[in-house]
Amino acid sequence: MTFEIKMTREEIIDGLKANYGSEFTAADVRGFCRMNDIAYQTVTKKIKEFSVGRGKWNLEVTTKAVENIEKSFSAPSVEPQVIQNLVPEKDDTFVKFGPFNDLKKIIQSKLFYPTFITGLSGNGKTFGVEQACASLKRELIRVNITIETDEDDLLGGFRLVNGATVWHNGPVIEALERGAILLLDEIDLASNKILCLQSILEGNGVFLKKIGRFVRPTAGFNVIATANTKGKGSDDGRFIGTNVLNEAFLERFPVTFEQEYPPISVEKRILGGVAANLGVTDTNFIARLVDWGDIIRKTFYDGGIEEIISTRRLVHIVRAFSIFKISQKHFKYVSTDLMMRQSKHSLSYMTRWMQSLSCQIRELSYD
Repeated sequence: MTFEIKMTREEIIDGLKANYGSEFTAADVRGFCRMNDIAYQTVTKKIKEFSVGRGKWNLEVTTKAVENIEKSFSAPSVEPQVIQNLVPEKDDTFVKFGPFNDLKKIIQSKLFYPTFITGLSGNGKTFGVEQACASLKRELIRVNITIETDEDDLLGGFRLVNGATVWHNGPVIEALERGAILLLDEIDLASNKILCLQSILEGNGVFLKKIGRFVRPTAGFNVIATANTKGKGSDDGRFIGTNVLNEAFLERFPVTFEQEYPPISVEKRILGGVAANLGVTDTNFIARLVDWGDIIRKTFYDGGIEEIISTRRLVHIVRAFSIFKISQKHFKYVSTDLMMRQSKHSLSYMTRWMQSLSCQIRELSYD
């Protein structure tokens, strides 16, 4: 009868680790068994939980730990897509102009037709896309692009949630699966990492190599990009940080809209709506403000000055006017720095206007 030395589980583990380290093979276990006159089956049964493959063991990795990793790898997104309603809210102050009607037709068609919108800053490119989706009750996912934006930001990646590593869809994947409009805002700030969207811009979906899953676009999905340049960089240095985009990438946008600042009549309606919403009733102030912006822009286009007044800047001035209740004071905080960079003609025009308005508000104090 064969005599077998009895060893506890702890003694077997300590002995294996002392002789072979944390990782060892079946040949090592057989050698350990010969040295200690113990049956191979007895040892392998006691270290079963450390098995990482046929004839391989790792004392630092348990079967349970491996199962948890696999479970985390196949886990669903952190937040299911059905929870959120991504339809933008309608803004009563919005006034359509420029390529809005054409843009709305593209979205309404639900056909995949990537669209590129370019134009100077603050002229309502992004706002127009949002309001087109709001009027059509289409979901919109907006992604603000920077030089640091990469594949993980766009497509998704693994995130640590409650101690577990789970896959979290990026905004592009969410838009693909929901059939939403994907708005890539300020896309000319992107680096070459944006090329991970090449297949998506062809309407073919994308393969997520990190989880081995192919995502096809749901009907209605489309991509709209906005930029201050046309993807060729900024030669005059006005838009620092913009980059020259890959030509093959730009070719995947079949249509480009060049949006200009709204005409005087439209801009008066825009500022009038904002003013009414803020309780500002001085129509003369709005009219003069629009005239000033128009003069600045004409001088800019003629090469007389290097700065321009955007519609967004005019809206800021109206908001400041509603806060401070006095025109001279809000210009001190909002646009004095910009005015000082303008031509003497425009500055003189504003000075006369300020003096005119001052006569109407002498009873107001600066307190």
